[in-house]
Amino acid sequence: MGERIMIVDDAAFMRMMVKDILTKNGYEIAAEAEDGKKAVELYKEKNPDLVTMDITMPEMDGITALKEIKQHNPNAKVIMCSAMGQQAMVVDAIQAGAKDFIVKPFQADRVIEAIQKALS
Repeated sequence: MGERIMIVDDAAFMRMMVKDILTKNGYEIAAEAEDGKKAVELYKEKNPDLVTMDITMPEMDGITALKEIKQHNPNAKVIMCSAMGQQAMVVDAIQAGAKDFIVKPFQADRVIEAIQKALS
């Protein structure tokens, strides 16, 4: 294992929750970002194996960030995270190249399943 994952969410406690799930399952945290703009910069700098990306964020939303990351690296693996009731956004995200999406509040096993699937 030991794949490097970047966590992007504007809520610090959500980043902490995801980080906790990932580190307990043997993943390394490559970076954390609180908005899409920072996520794109950090992606280029750190080149993580996978990104978990919130959809609704200040500065730049997750779908715009996803598109920019995909332009930089067409093979980027990104899993979108969204709150309930954002189905339309999830469809946009998948069309923009997201590998999967997980719904908040997170179930740890669903997070790990999505990550393993995206990385395989």
